[in-house]
Amino acid sequence: MAGRPREFDRDKALEKAQDAFWTRGYEGTSMADLVSALGIASARIYAAFGSKEDLFREAVGLYEANEGGFATRALAEEPTARRVIERMLREAVETYTRPGRPQGCMVVSAATNCAVENDRVLEWLAQHRRARTVSIVKRLSEAVRDGELKPDADADALGDYYATLMHGLSVQARDGVPKKRLHDLITVAMQALDARLAGP
Repeated sequence: MAGRPREFDRDKALEKAQDAFWTRGYEGTSMADLVSALGIASARIYAAFGSKEDLFREAVGLYEANEGGFATRALAEEPTARRVIERMLREAVETYTRPGRPQGCMVVSAATNCAVENDRVLEWLAQHRRARTVSIVKRLSEAVRDGELKPDADADALGDYYATLMHGLSVQARDGVPKKRLHDLITVAMQALDARLAGP
């Protein structure tokens, strides 16, 4: 008598898909790669997740709820804008350089260049990155309003600066820049905010 088929664990399959997309990007991950990574037939992948694009979007959601959620957590938990920014950047480095895990940020690196047929994925990820920038600008604007930052501090420019830096850390991490160098870079970058802190 044949054994029963192995039970399909959707959560584990999604984690494996996340890591495949995180490592190779959306376009660089074929259905054959996903079949190999998940250990199940393509028909079961389609049945469980829909299209490759649907699976990718769900994988990004998993990333943002867990490893990639450090910025959201910092914004929610830290009492000052300065602590938000420094925690966000330092946790970015820790997340992007962990041994044995995909390097860099999934949302930054998964689709920076795509064939025309994947423009929707490209734009969807760009929206995610723009939304992160908006959240940082908003927090810095509140810090100006509340007197943590000087009245003439440019929240838009500072927010753009730190969002760009966070995205750049992803590229540097994927290029193999050592973690210590990335942390040293953050120490320098924080001087821009420290110069705009309101006095006691």
